[in-house]
Amino acid sequence: MVDGKKHNSTRRKPESRREFLKIGLGGFSSLSLPGLYQLQAAAAEAQQKLPKKSKERTAVILVWLRGGASHLETYDPKPDAVSDYRGPYAPIATKTEGLFLSELLPRHATISDKFTILRSITHTGGGHPAGSLQVLGGDPDRIDKRTPKLPDFMSVANYLRRDSENILPNYVGVNAITNYDSFQIAGPTYLGAGAGPFQIKGDPSKPGFKVPNIGLSDIKQTQRIAKRISLRQQFDQFRRDLDLDGAMEAMDQFESQATNLLTSKQAAEAFDITREPQQIRERYGMHQWGQQCLMARRLVEAGVEIITTELSGPLCGRVSNWDDHAVNHHVFNAIKYRATFFDQAVTALIEDVYDRGLDKRVLVIVAGEFGRTPRITYSKSTGGGIGSGSQGTMQPGRDHWPNANSMLFAGGNIQTGQIIGATDAKGEGPIERAVGPHDFLATIYSHLGIDFSNTFLPDFSGRPTPIVTHGQAIPELAARA
Repeated sequence: MVDGKKHNSTRRKPESRREFLKIGLGGFSSLSLPGLYQLQAAAAEAQQKLPKKSKERTAVILVWLRGGASHLETYDPKPDAVSDYRGPYAPIATKTEGLFLSELLPRHATISDKFTILRSITHTGGGHPAGSLQVLGGDPDRIDKRTPKLPDFMSVANYLRRDSENILPNYVGVNAITNYDSFQIAGPTYLGAGAGPFQIKGDPSKPGFKVPNIGLSDIKQTQRIAKRISLRQQFDQFRRDLDLDGAMEAMDQFESQATNLLTSKQAAEAFDITREPQQIRERYGMHQWGQQCLMARRLVEAGVEIITTELSGPLCGRVSNWDDHAVNHHVFNAIKYRATFFDQAVTALIEDVYDRGLDKRVLVIVAGEFGRTPRITYSKSTGGGIGSGSQGTMQPGRDHWPNANSMLFAGGNIQTGQIIGATDAKGEGPIERAVGPHDFLATIYSHLGIDFSNTFLPDFSGRPTPIVTHGQAIPELAARA
């Protein structure tokens, strides 16, 4: 059990690595001593939970489909359903016996031996915020909340596994999972901002794309930073003389990481997607989703252990997400449009993970907050655009459906070419191997070597809070011996 110091909701949270960069490494002396003690305690807790250092430390890449993809038009087609439920796309056979996928995913079909489909994930969060908070953090509430109450699994894993000796941040969001409209759907909450992601924004497929504050190429800038740090260190020497508990030493570790990120050639190379051969870039697709997935692979290969990449934006269609209500999109036109990019990017990532020998330690997950209503609805479009008829056009849609959804798992040294669970003939709910969010979280923690049954983290009041309740790792997704 991890006890940790008491948290107070009014205390100042430790600055994250992103804040270090933002303030130019000049504001560390303004941190209070209690703040420094909290950093020290967090670092100590993390160190206790770290597995023994190894080149084979496990990692996770989460490909997030914000808005909720239709399971019926992707991983769980229902061709025999009546017309009120059945979409226009036929199922196609795959390399996996008995596994049929939507015809919109032909590349998936050719590599199905490299992944496993879970068809029976179910929960009670019917809104985008509630559904996201249930899947990503295990919050059991059905209601939507403006901000999360529990930290997401990415922040928990980062908090427990980050290593101050690493130059690269241990949790990176490539188009990070952060918000749905004005609702925050992920975050570190009581773990502090330092447990959150280093965020990469923008479209990496665009010419001239560059991650800011990584690997400064200007020698004069680097020299100025070094001089600034030297002066501050001299100023802080008198505090070191009184630093009986080593708080300043702990602070130095965090500052050193931020400095290294700014000046490290290794960091610059890891984030520089243009170093990839053009044929590899084209294999992923010279579009935003393809290059996001390629950057995720580059980062995990460089040693980053928790990576998320959200597939949203213009490639989704008019409303920039997978929320295919009839007022937003013509569901079948929209998903057909985005499927080409999705199919290419995801399968290239999975194949690359295997081709590069990363499949034993890197678990790739494709998921969203919920599925879509099996019964097709009709409504007037609120605006024209990609995947939607002009305003006022009556068109089909599918609404929110937390009762049933599908997820994809690849790599992670798991047994692939499997189908886990099943839904009924209409896709309305599980009839075999129902799996909840805490089972999903337990599976990820198990892959990362985190003892989910016995790990408790202090919330804002200092109360030890379990990272998983009433959940067990999905046995079919356990690593092979």
